[in-house]
Amino acid sequence: MASARPDRPAVTVVGVGADGWPGLTGAARDALREAQVLIGGERQLALLPRECAGERVAWPSPLRPAVPRLLADYEGCRVCVLASGDPMFYGIGRLLAEVAGKERLSVLPHPSSVSYACARLGWPVEDTEIVTLVGRPAAGLNAALYDRRRVLVLSAGAATPAEVAGLLRERGFGPTRMRVLEQLGGEGERQVEGIAGEWAHPPGDPLNVIALECRRTAEAPRLSLVPGLPDSAYEHDGQLTKRHVRAATLAALAPAPGELLWDVGGGSGSVAVEWMRAHRGCRAVSVERDPVRAERIARNADALGVPSLQVVRGEAPAALSGLPAPDAVFVGGGVTVPGVLERCWEAVADGGRLVVNAVTLESEALLAEWHRRHGGELFRLAVAQAAPVGGFTAWRQSMPVTQWAVAGTGPGGRAAGTNDAASGEPE
Repeated sequence: MASARPDRPAVTVVGVGADGWPGLTGAARDALREAQVLIGGERQLALLPRECAGERVAWPSPLRPAVPRLLADYEGCRVCVLASGDPMFYGIGRLLAEVAGKERLSVLPHPSSVSYACARLGWPVEDTEIVTLVGRPAAGLNAALYDRRRVLVLSAGAATPAEVAGLLRERGFGPTRMRVLEQLGGEGERQVEGIAGEWAHPPGDPLNVIALECRRTAEAPRLSLVPGLPDSAYEHDGQLTKRHVRAATLAALAPAPGELLWDVGGGSGSVAVEWMRAHRGCRAVSVERDPVRAERIARNADALGVPSLQVVRGEAPAALSGLPAPDAVFVGGGVTVPGVLERCWEAVADGGRLVVNAVTLESEALLAEWHRRHGGELFRLAVAQAAPVGGFTAWRQSMPVTQWAVAGTGPGGRAAGTNDAASGEPE
């Protein structure tokens, strides 16, 4: 068994299905028999026969902070950790790799509940959206709801199907066909089926996966995958980056998987929400000084399927202290507050992106000066909408927005991607 330190045995992680011991491979059985310490959930430990003689340790609650301590307590022992299905698919394997080091980890996977469910349903795994609600709010499902989309929900327990049905009704997806697949691969395997809007089944087995064939009602809003959701998708008090400007703003911010955004002066949180909707790996912190708006941002995040959006109540630049370093920063409010642009520029100085929107003459003048000093691109965004004027139709102009977009300084100390003409004279 490969290990970065031969004197310390690796931790072996064994995936177990609902079929228990009979469903394990020979290698998995051998690992469990030879282990001096067996760590897992009480349900998983109960599946092992007496020939697995190692000390049995049930995971405490909460689990995450206990992992480093347990591994330290049994340092030098042959440790075997039990996991449900595939340990590296929304399982304990990820946390163990982070704590023990992937070079000390040996993983023996079992077919995941997703593989079993797709096999029973005849759904191609690669065409199926997967959403986990294990230890996560149900609002995370909202981002996956699209008409005719197939979704598998990894359930948190026996009450999850009813919770999902209620969410679907609330979001206008009451006609969705639901199938609850319990004890997949085990002797007690069964399916329960119904329509979300009429769901009346009592709670069943806590070990279940929920299959959704999404159908929306005609009244449900149709939300796009790309930035620029309708303004009506948000709860707001007028402090909202409007749809067309928002789309241009997100294009300038250029979200990518795994990146973090600071949304400074969040308002309704629309830019942060759509940044996170761009990819499940995108993260965002929305900073808003008004407590009512901060609560509104959280509600918008839930409604649009990104409940992990972090909302920080406070006024920039002070509220930015202690936040993790961003890959991009958007300033939608408070541009003229002393120190805000300086702090945001400092945060992206090592190659991040900064996008600032302004509507007043004072804030425009500030952006013009920063553009002269640091380069980047300066735009005027204007949107007009056809509206009735008496018996005729004319253009009604929205308030124009000045946008400055710039990348942080590269090794030469100038804004990345700019030239002398764009940057102006050096200071």
